[in-house]
Amino acid sequence: MPSEEEIYQDHILDHYEDPFHRGKLPTATHAHEDKNPLCGDVVRIELQLDRDGRVSDAYFSGDGCVISQASASMLLEALVGKTVDEVKEFSAEDMLKLYGARLTPNRQKCCLLSWRVVQQALYSPVGA
Repeated sequence: MPSEEEIYQDHILDHYEDPFHRGKLPTATHAHEDKNPLCGDVVRIELQLDRDGRVSDAYFSGDGCVISQASASMLLEALVGKTVDEVKEFSAEDMLKLYGARLTPNRQKCCLLSWRVVQQALYSPVGA
């Protein structure tokens, strides 16, 4: 029987190799891009917020390690359909729990990059 850590590793690799909504979102209403200066990981998140204040669609792009790219995929999969308030309430601790695998403090920064970018994207309308 696989260990809990092995199950997390398989889940992480699935998101890295076949990510949820990787690419561009032509109908994005909000977007933000940031990088982790310690390692060079870059993530751009594009969100489409509907009239009811829900994330109706979301895409990410960028380059970086398995952790930064897989966590972006996991996060967007979890947030599509949520209200803006629910996204704002989703904490860094929630993000680390969503990722699942234990990480060193430096690797936590890789995991939290997409979470930071989403939080900023909510305040970054496209074309403003």
